[in-house]
Amino acid sequence: MEVSHRYEHYRTHVQPALASKLAEFHLLGYDSVTEKELWEFLIKKKWKKEKEEKRLYELIQEILSVKVSDFISFATIEAYKTADFSFDDEDELKELLK
Repeated sequence: MEVSHRYEHYRTHVQPALASKLAEFHLLGYDSVTEKELWEFLIKKKWKKEKEEKRLYELIQEILSVKVSDFISFATIEAYKTADFSFDDEDELKELLK
């Protein structure tokens, strides 16, 4: 069972900031990013090791300060973690290592 993150109860309150950040992403050409993916980035990366409770305005400030490059790096790493690589075929491995 997955434990809810400590800021999960703020999600509805910060939804306008999430929508604003997504609009910025879309303006920059990243149309496939969803609110769920952005929230996952915030929970797993930005707020991973929070020691104290933040105020609502601090959370909004952090959402609005997310850089596209940081999100894309996180998404790439997550994709590699979930990718199903198979090195059973020696030819595929040689092709990969070229």
